[in-house]
Amino acid sequence: MEQEQQISSSSNSSRWEGYVDWRNKPAFRGRHGGMVAASFVLVVEVLENLAYLANASNLVMYLSTYMHLSPSKAANNVTDFMGTAFLLALLGGFLSDAFFTTYHIYLISAVIEFLGLVLLTVQARLPSLKPPPCTPGNPNSPCQEIGGGKAGLLFIGLYMVALGVGGIKGSLPTHGAEQFDESTPQGRKQRSTFFNFFVFSLACGGLIAVTLVVWIEDNKGWEWGFGISTISILLSIPVFLAGSTLYRNKIPCGSPLTTILKVLVAAALNKCITKSPSNAIASMAASPSSPTPIMTKQPDQPQTAIELKHSSTETPTQSLKFLNRAVLNKPLHDSLQCTVQQLEEVKIVLKILPIFGCTIMLNCCLAQLSTFSVQQASTMDTKLGSFKVPPASLPIFPLVFIIILAPLYDQFIVPFFRKATKSEMGISHLQRIGIGLALSIVAMAIAALVEIKRKRVATRAAMLDSTEPLPITFFWIALQYLFLGSADLFTLAGLLEFFFTEAPSSMRSLATSLTWASLAMGYYLSSLIVSVVNDVSGKFSDHKWLAGSKLNSYHLERFYWLMCVLSGLNFLHYLFWACRYKYRTTGANE
Repeated sequence: MEQEQQISSSSNSSRWEGYVDWRNKPAFRGRHGGMVAASFVLVVEVLENLAYLANASNLVMYLSTYMHLSPSKAANNVTDFMGTAFLLALLGGFLSDAFFTTYHIYLISAVIEFLGLVLLTVQARLPSLKPPPCTPGNPNSPCQEIGGGKAGLLFIGLYMVALGVGGIKGSLPTHGAEQFDESTPQGRKQRSTFFNFFVFSLACGGLIAVTLVVWIEDNKGWEWGFGISTISILLSIPVFLAGSTLYRNKIPCGSPLTTILKVLVAAALNKCITKSPSNAIASMAASPSSPTPIMTKQPDQPQTAIELKHSSTETPTQSLKFLNRAVLNKPLHDSLQCTVQQLEEVKIVLKILPIFGCTIMLNCCLAQLSTFSVQQASTMDTKLGSFKVPPASLPIFPLVFIIILAPLYDQFIVPFFRKATKSEMGISHLQRIGIGLALSIVAMAIAALVEIKRKRVATRAAMLDSTEPLPITFFWIALQYLFLGSADLFTLAGLLEFFFTEAPSSMRSLATSLTWASLAMGYYLSSLIVSVVNDVSGKFSDHKWLAGSKLNSYHLERFYWLMCVLSGLNFLHYLFWACRYKYRTTGANE
């Protein structure tokens, strides 16, 4: 009997609390989780990003050349598509936290993206589903913009892809990060390495997409490009399933939005209610449905030490004091009864929102990589010897830089700063994000200067109205790609890890999805700024800055200067919040 109890006790101690395997049975230490399990996620991300970026990076050319949309309308459609895809990551993150596991959300989303790509492949293959061919500028062969059922098929396919991409982005990074034991320094370091190599995998998939696949789209046909993307996302499914026996899957904890809404409503309604000491004590009882402990670091402990305290022994913190009414005052209804733990979790979410907001402008700048920058390059000399480089392959510059820098950063730069700062992380998440924001300012200034040079060349060569390539190499455009790509490297990994580590465990998928939501808001903001700039400039002059059928008639350099100024103001705004932010978890972020 005693031996059976010991075996049972040993079995319980080896389990991962709050996690199950793919068959919904208990997950065990040594059998589930770890870097090997996370490696499957990294391979899947290569295939997934290849499928997505192969089309997104060149989509503006497809819409303008084959669907006959104007440059500005094509650019807005691309930013709307990419923005929607990333915004839907919030839905994927919410479902992963509330009802399903990240394991199941990925599989469902991959199938949806696959079906959307099948529709796009069929449309690109059949001439009857596209507008008739035309010659731009030829009055005898006017270009007819896509409409009716053909447009319906195009946008159904695109937004099915967007829905699938959103679900994948909202579940896959969190699924990989959940494979590590955050209670040990080694587990946290491995998790940090995972996020760095997750960005590396993004870049690897993107590199194949913007070189091989884009070249195939431009030279062999878009049906081949869409077909390769379809095969890529299909292959990612068995690769992901191959790691099933190794994964540990976090058990959903119920809707995080319900907790957030309950605390906010309780705090608002309890404002004018007399404080009840007896109720304040009663409300501090721990909630069995909220397993996330409050983490506090003791002054006399090493930086990596974490003491877990139950909410029953905690009192509300003094930050965001107006929310404390949710637990200190008697609620109007029993359904609004909140625990201190729930209150503190909501405070954490509210504290990270300003950081989220400050990254939107950076992603607005990144949106230019797939819109106006591609159109700029299409007017320039893109030849390398006898080989003609497709304009949509220009992102190769930041992608190669990321592929080189990401391993160097993880294996050499981070260890150096760990020793120099005597901290676990070396460079804090907020420092990485700040570096990215600063680089985006430089990138927009360079973009404006390059556009001035490009138009000057067009004027001197009397080619403002010509469709022939200008006598200026596309390598000039590579400069803005390089700086924006570097900015993306610093911010993306920093944001993913920042949101994952700072958020309560019951809200991690949703919080991590804020990284992609920031990208979405950036794309939407880009479309909004383009529309506002055109409206305002049209009122004060005869010609709008960003309107017309020819890029040479645009005042794109003024637009880039505007983006540079807005990015500078946004950086100051970020410094205000970052300097005041206090990390919830321990590590090298002090």
